[in-house]
Amino acid sequence: MITDTLDRPGRQKRAVSRTPERWIAGVGLGFAALLQGGFTLTINSATRADFDEKIAPALAVAGIAPDGDAYEGARTLAAWFGFALVVMIGLTAIGLFIASRRPARRSTGWWFAGAGLICLVGTQLLLYPVAFFFFLAAALFAVRSTRQGPLE
Repeated sequence: MITDTLDRPGRQKRAVSRTPERWIAGVGLGFAALLQGGFTLTINSATRADFDEKIAPALAVAGIAPDGDAYEGARTLAAWFGFALVVMIGLTAIGLFIASRRPARRSTGWWFAGAGLICLVGTQLLLYPVAFFFFLAAALFAVRSTRQGPLE
């Protein structure tokens, strides 16, 4: 509708790019890939001997006393982190695609909010600082105006 793009009669407004939102979501995805993916890769590539020799003592120094079958527990946690990372990558990719194609759509923020929720739930609230990036991107979609100053 042409009236949506008019500031005053004869003066069109320019659509806002969603570059800040896309960058913020990309930074969040980078941190998630580094932290979640790093944990998943480290634990899943470690053998039981490596785990008992290197990782379990590091956990003990950090104040976490591994009891029972800590190796299987860590592998299960790593699998959960990896699955959550894959889902988060998918949601963020959809959000980034829609944000680049249709920057005026405010509903795109829901994809980033979903990625933030998956980050929280998938890491059992450990990566809440990383989830903040996704929630910030979603909030900017909700708050930021989709129109900018007039074309001259």
